[in-house]
Amino acid sequence: MNHLPLIIKREYFTKVRNKSFIIMTFLSPLIMIGLVLLVAYLSQINNNDVKTISILDESGLVKGFFEDSETKKYHILDNVTLENAKTISAEKEYYGLLHIEQFSDLESLSKHISFYSEESPSQSLISSLESTIAKELTNIKMKRDNIDLQKIENSKITVTVNQENFNGEKTSKVDGYTKIAIGVATGYLLFMFIIIYGNMIMRSVIEEKTSRIIEVIISSVKPVQLMLGKIIGTSLAGVTQFTIWVIVGGALMFILPLVLGIDMSQMQTPQQQMVEQAMAGQNGSIEVQDILLAIQSLPLVNLIIAFLLFFISGYLLYSSLYAAIGAAVDNETDTQQFMMPIIMPLILAVYVGGFTVIEDPHGTVSTIFSFIPFTSPVVMLMRIPFGVPIWQQIVSLLILIGTFTFTVWFAAKIYRVGILMYGKKPSYKELIKWIKY
Repeated sequence: MNHLPLIIKREYFTKVRNKSFIIMTFLSPLIMIGLVLLVAYLSQINNNDVKTISILDESGLVKGFFEDSETKKYHILDNVTLENAKTISAEKEYYGLLHIEQFSDLESLSKHISFYSEESPSQSLISSLESTIAKELTNIKMKRDNIDLQKIENSKITVTVNQENFNGEKTSKVDGYTKIAIGVATGYLLFMFIIIYGNMIMRSVIEEKTSRIIEVIISSVKPVQLMLGKIIGTSLAGVTQFTIWVIVGGALMFILPLVLGIDMSQMQTPQQQMVEQAMAGQNGSIEVQDILLAIQSLPLVNLIIAFLLFFISGYLLYSSLYAAIGAAVDNETDTQQFMMPIIMPLILAVYVGGFTVIEDPHGTVSTIFSFIPFTSPVVMLMRIPFGVPIWQQIVSLLILIGTFTFTVWFAAKIYRVGILMYGKKPSYKELIKWIKY
């Protein structure tokens, strides 16, 4: 008799009715959103902090070009020595002192500029000061060389490269960033799902084994059915939990910043700002037309179907290995020796996807790793937004499903023997013997 549906139902309801599962399902997004909002709030406080900088410009060349902003104020010091300037800045608790020495030669002057402060200064502030001074010294030098700055400014031309494939389909520079974002998001989502819920399956097997409940269950259920039922049931519970996280987390992320008055844009890192600038149009903003064009150019139907197939197949592949490990050991401490062969392919897949695929999605390395079953779920999901031939997706999926089928047979062999083994720490040699039984 096929008991698989009953096992799946039992595993699912056992998980979702567990008090700790229910608490963490609703508490986890609250904690995560709380941490994100705390970081945003602290960043907002830090960005709103006004830094006063005193300037001692002995050359007299650039002190007039520093303009106050919402976060920076400049105080010019004249007719004082460097030591007095340091004393004044320290007594008035200025953020720092910018000292520009006296040199008529601009090349020498550029190498004798110092910033003094009580603590290590912000690197973004130092970069801003360097940029301002370099710009003004360059303008002064060009004026001394009788170069018309206005003509140079008028001669500048902004170039926008129109992108189009050989079939006549137009894209934009936003298109590349959109593909990268979707590819990385899907790959990392699968990676995290495998880690979180694979460990849940492993712990579930260990708990039943140590409580001896498994001895009663195994008398009327085939080991392979029990293993598959545990994998599928736990997976459905994981999908339920993840769906609630997305809904609750999305709602909290939208509502709480408005209620608490926190500006989420303050969390932007310099790298994110660079990406936004790269994506921006000539008018300094990302055009809606470019975004729509980027979304339209994506193979959405292909992406959704492939995501479901590779996500499910990849997760089931690794889940069967987690279940086998759980059956082979008596406690979580003993699992460490078997975890490395599982974790390493996942880490390698994320590494290849995060570096190689983004740089060259159709290169040799990206293509090869999208066919290797233990890396293909992550790598292929990252490649598909860039347009992967259907035949490659089908071949990769067939190899993945074939490997999953073999892995289930392999894991079931270990599971069948391991769930009834107690008090002995297994080795790889022991596992090979179990497979031969």
